[in-house]
Amino acid sequence: MSIEHEHQHSGEPHRGSLANRLNWLRAGVLGANDGIVSTAGIVVGVAAATVDRGPIFTAGIAGLAAGAVSMALGEYVSVSTQRDTEQTLLAKERRELREQPEAEFEELVGLYEDKGLTHETACRVARELTDHDPFEAHAEAELGIDPDQLTNPWQAAASSAVSFTVGALLPLAAILIPPAGWRIPVAFVAVLVALALTGATGAALGGSRPWRPMLRVVVGGAVAMIVTFLIGRLVGHTVV
Repeated sequence: MSIEHEHQHSGEPHRGSLANRLNWLRAGVLGANDGIVSTAGIVVGVAAATVDRGPIFTAGIAGLAAGAVSMALGEYVSVSTQRDTEQTLLAKERRELREQPEAEFEELVGLYEDKGLTHETACRVARELTDHDPFEAHAEAELGIDPDQLTNPWQAAASSAVSFTVGALLPLAAILIPPAGWRIPVAFVAVLVALALTGATGAALGGSRPWRPMLRVVVGGAVAMIVTFLIGRLVGHTVV
């Protein structure tokens, strides 16, 4: 066994597992970003219409709860659909392996030949992988699915709800803690700083340069707050 192979089995995370964790982190960052922007828009709009903390707090908490539930439900439905599709494909692959193993073996050989291996090498690789675990070999090479790494929809829903809630708490605190005259400026600055951080974090996880993603989320958040501020001022001065 090579040193590299030995090292991989002595504690180095599997590439699929590492990619899965990075996807979760990116989803968490996006969820927090959504919580920041949507809640900031709500509380800034209400704060532009009234200086009373009660309505601002009520609107902020309602927006936080509705957003967290919506994010969790959307993620649960999306991941459940994906998981159902993956399980259907895996069941079909199990059936094909049971009913026509030789044809499936030749298909696996062809897949490795398409990746650049010679026929002899592809046959040897396919044979060794089939002898070890034919189902896993076909699932990963043919379907791109790791049977042991299927996403849990409940975990996805909880992660989305938590990340949204964490993001939403920042603009809520920033608008409620300062005195009335400073609420909107403090919230505006705090939200833009937080969005810059989430943009930079998302870029780092994606391996890209941070400035463009940071600029996108900061400008988007600023536009959202300006729009809701203007609406709040308009509604607050016209509705009895």
